[in-house]
This record gives sequence, C-alpha cells and structure tokens, in this order.
Amino acid sequence: MAIEIEGLVKEYRGHRALDGLDLVVRPGTVCALLGPNGAGKTTAVRVLATLVRPDGGRASVLGSDVIEQPGRVRRAIGLAGQHAAVDDDLTGRENLVILGRMLHLGRRGARTRADELLERFDLAAAADRLVKTWSGGMRRRLDLIASIVVPRAVLLLDEPTTGLDPRSRTEIWTAVRDLVDGGTTVLLTTQYLEEADRLADDVAILDRGRAIAYGSPEDLKATVGSRVDVEVGDSADIAADLTAAAALLGEMTGGPPEIDPDRRRVGAPTWDRSLTLPTVVRRFDAAGIPTTDAAVRRPTLDEVFLHLTDAQEDAA
Repeated sequence: MAIEIEGLVKEYRGHRALDGLDLVVRPGTVCALLGPNGAGKTTAVRVLATLVRPDGGRASVLGSDVIEQPGRVRRAIGLAGQHAAVDDDLTGRENLVILGRMLHLGRRGARTRADELLERFDLAAAADRLVKTWSGGMRRRLDLIASIVVPRAVLLLDEPTTGLDPRSRTEIWTAVRDLVDGGTTVLLTTQYLEEADRLADDVAILDRGRAIAYGSPEDLKATVGSRVDVEVGDSADIAADLTAAAALLGEMTGGPPEIDPDRRRVGAPTWDRSLTLPTVVRRFDAAGIPTTDAAVRRPTLDEVFLHLTDAQEDAA
C-alpha cells in the first residue's frame, strides 16, 4: 500500500484527535477523507507529513515509518495545506523557480521544471504576473504544483478546494486527476461530498478520530440503499390501486412500503442494486396498476455521510 495507518492515536490536551485510526491507500489512486469538523482529518495528514508525532499506533508511506524514517517519508511526499504557501508578491514563474533551486534542481533545471509545470497546468499565460493578481483557482493550482516541483510519489492535500467557486474547483479536480493518471497517489481531506464522489477511488469517513466506513463511493452508497417511488394514475378506486401498488413495491424492493394518498404515490427503500426503472415499470404494467410516474433514486454520498455519522451520534 502507498499509505498504511494502524491504530493511530494523537492527543491534544486530553482530547483525542485520533483514536485508533486505521486506513490504507492503494497506489495510484485518490483516497478522500470525509468527516465533520474535529473528526481528525487534518491531524491524520499532519502525522503522515511528519509534522506531528503520534502518541500511539503506526503510520507508513511507501513502507517508510513516519517516526523511524521521517527523512525518507518527506522525500516521498508533496504537501499542500489549507493555506497557500506561495508568495503573492512574486510571479508564478518566480515562485516555482525559487522552490526548484531550493530543492537543488539548479538554475537551468529549476526554470525548465517551472516552464513545464506552468504549461501542463494551463498557467503559462499568467506565469509572469504577480500571484496576487491571479484568481483564487489559479493561485490554488499554483500551490498544488508547487508541492510537486520535484516529482513526488504521494501527494497530501488538505481541503484543496475550500472557498473556490465551482469552475475553479473543477480545475483543481482536473489537475489532481492528471497527477494520478501519471502514477501519483493522492490522499485528500475535503468538506465537499460532491468532490469525494467525483474525484475519489476510495473514501474513508472519519468520526471522532476513527474510520467508521471505507470503500468506493458506490460501495458506500450501497450500504444505505436506493429508493423507489411510483405515482399511481387516477382511477375510480384509487385506494385499492394504492394498496395493490404498495404490496407490489414491497415485494419488489424487500423494503417497507409507504403510501402518500394525497400525492397518489407509493415508495419503498431497497438494497437490490439490480432493480432498475424499466423493471419497475414492466412489473406495474403486468399487474395492471396504472402509473403516471416512477423513479429509482440512488443515494448521494451526502446521505451516506449523514446516515453513518447520525448512527455514531445515536450509539454515543
């Protein structure tokens, strides 16, 4: 695994920011950490970046232990935190060249690498303008590529798109995906569930310093199930039709049906991922129950997140 965390613990003044966190990240993938404020997402990133020493458990990056081999870990990772690390009073090109020289690329090597990155991430046209004149999305992209002036196998991103507009957020997503397509492993924290859904291969949902769920976005959605809603056509005996529709829907979904007589609608949850809208419509037609509308709605990652964190609150 690119990243392995086992039983990680970190305390701050008696508060456990991490309370036995377990996590693995596969090479060449994007893994998103989701969780409410205070769940431990940023602390986990800081431990992996060797900025914070854990109080218990272990963590490794590409097989190098963050406590015993911090130098090897730092050489393997790039880090972009929540706040931009570039200098607003320099041009984009100057920022990258200075970083390249600090990382021992030499004068010519630093300029070549800066030109390459600015072109690759569509910043070449603004390269010689002061960064303080750039848009928020452009500055965030510069911050992102500043973390890979020297190519890194693992990139740690702490809320990389916070505060950006939708267009700028999409630009960051494209940049991250380009890096992953080139073989980089990305671990990111985010407050945007759409971001995790669109970008991540795997998602870990954290709550109170532990991972309470882990898997692909689709696998996590399957744990909550879908919902089927059918609107029954008006008829002389609408009550009988609704009762028959509810019985049929309960049989198809395996979930408890609900009847909304005012809207002539029946609905039920289902965990059958093979159940499709055409199947629902055909079954109702075959049963002779008139319908005017039907929908099979898959859950969103937001609903998964709320379902799991609410369950944790209830258990507490």
